[in-house]
Amino acid sequence: MCGISGWIDFQRDLTREQPAIDAMCATMTCRGPDAGGTWVRPHAALGHRRLAIIDLPGGAQPMAAATSDGEVAIVYSGEAYNFTELRDELRRRGHRFDTDSDTEVVLHGYLEWGPQVAEHLNGMFAFAVWDTRTEQLLLIRDRMGIKPLYYYPTEQGVLFGSEPKAILTNPLAEKIVDADGLRELFVMVKTPRQAVWSGMHEVEPGTIVTVDRKGLREHTYWRLQAAAHTDDQQTSVSHVRELLDDIVRRQLISDVPRCVLLSGGLDSSTITALAGLQLAQSGEQVRSFAVDFVGQTEHFVPDEMRATPDTPYVHDVAEHVGSRHQDIVLDPDALADPAVRRATVQARDLPLGLGDLDQSLYLLFKAIRGHSTVALSGESADEVFGGYKWFHDPQVQQAENFPWFAVRSLPVRQTNTLSPDLAAAMDLESYVADAYREAVSSVPVLDGESDLDRRMRQICYLHLSRFVRVLLDRKDRMSMAVGLEVRVPFCDHRLVEYVFNTPWSLKTFDGREKSLLRHATADTLPKSVVERVKSPYPSTQDPKYAAVLQRQVADLVAAGDPALSLLDEKWLREAMKQDPNGIDQAARFTFERALDLSTWFEIHHPTVKL
Repeated sequence: MCGISGWIDFQRDLTREQPAIDAMCATMTCRGPDAGGTWVRPHAALGHRRLAIIDLPGGAQPMAAATSDGEVAIVYSGEAYNFTELRDELRRRGHRFDTDSDTEVVLHGYLEWGPQVAEHLNGMFAFAVWDTRTEQLLLIRDRMGIKPLYYYPTEQGVLFGSEPKAILTNPLAEKIVDADGLRELFVMVKTPRQAVWSGMHEVEPGTIVTVDRKGLREHTYWRLQAAAHTDDQQTSVSHVRELLDDIVRRQLISDVPRCVLLSGGLDSSTITALAGLQLAQSGEQVRSFAVDFVGQTEHFVPDEMRATPDTPYVHDVAEHVGSRHQDIVLDPDALADPAVRRATVQARDLPLGLGDLDQSLYLLFKAIRGHSTVALSGESADEVFGGYKWFHDPQVQQAENFPWFAVRSLPVRQTNTLSPDLAAAMDLESYVADAYREAVSSVPVLDGESDLDRRMRQICYLHLSRFVRVLLDRKDRMSMAVGLEVRVPFCDHRLVEYVFNTPWSLKTFDGREKSLLRHATADTLPKSVVERVKSPYPSTQDPKYAAVLQRQVADLVAAGDPALSLLDEKWLREAMKQDPNGIDQAARFTFERALDLSTWFEIHHPTVKL
């Protein structure tokens, strides 16, 4: 796993711009703490920071290959889990390799297949190839968007990077957020290509962006397609298990210590159990980590999202699987530490206001990094298999809107906390409605589907093309901020394609959520987890945490912090009057947003233009 950056300019001599190039590369140090380097030619500069995972001595980047017509250079982030098979195939085609790294395989794959190399890769990746033979840059992103990649067109070329901060460091990039960018901050819709920063774009998953002297163009090499599902129930269950066994086997490959993230839910428990079985074949014990909060289990109160605490189920799985387990227990002071908030906002480059959901994940990953460099996660199983409660709510199924907006406890639509003038100018209701219509219009259609299957295909597609990208981005930023590579087996495109095309009756054949996953892996799990109701990533219930937030926001108000001009001052002052021991969720979310906004302004000094 790594961080990449670069600058293409068809008029400027970039060999004279080394300080700017080095500065762009340096912003990615958190993503690649092990090594760094640049490759600079008159019109192309590539930067790389490396987190060494495969072939520790031989995988240095940028990496270049000489051809009879000129050099081809690559900067690569991610993992190609099928690189050994591809290397064997390329050797049969006459290619010779000097290292054991997957980066060299991808580079030679480009020399053999050109841009179509992306279609040969199984994995998570974002990479840039500069081909001196054609003076052409290719920006290529994996099918599900697990690894981030951004670009910023300029008058004579383009800037690019794994994260916006790499681009914003360049003097050609302006730190401006326009109306649409601001809208993205306050509604969870993840509009395609929208990067919040004006002029900047996100490379779409499954997409190749080409830049040359003729300009910039996009090509989609993968998207979800509708296809008839002909397998019966038992065959479908068996095939899901076969895929998961193969996926976990591939994603355990590493030359550095690896572990699993365990929450006690079906998804992470499945990955833990399958990893445990496979590692046991070589006499290795799987290592697992979980996050918890001081007093959470003893004082847990069920709410709309979480019916049970995680820890008892985590321990059931750890004992059943025989993992070497460790709980990372966090207290309110650690979660509310301004330095931790600054680290999470810095990692995201955005003030999303998710508060302890981000901060606890960051602290969990930071603790894990002391033991492991690679972690496998159960992220995305809910989007793939239909696990969220709202999938199964008839009212949500019929609503003409993003399904997750129906959940009151999610901080996805905090429109009532905006200043009245800003709320009127942004018209978020229309923005969301337009985004929904655009998203639904791209859903693939299967002739002959029932009305229910057609609607559920739409809902699944919305989660796989919009909602999951928010979660994947969060996991990538929080993990890479501490130099931890997190792999997501449930995002393997083969599994996603197969389950996407199973009818809703198969996804729920036992009358519950995630029927296919549950029955495919029940033999590996304790009964308590197999029967457990879905529970999302935990959030602290300790009132001390919200009370600390309240005091921190009071300090911002007293100091006249300019970031608060975006929020409804009257509403904020009323929230600050609440009893510190009984702060409601709406107030807590608003405090998180205010603190994130203040931190964001302090870090980036953005110019907001409506």
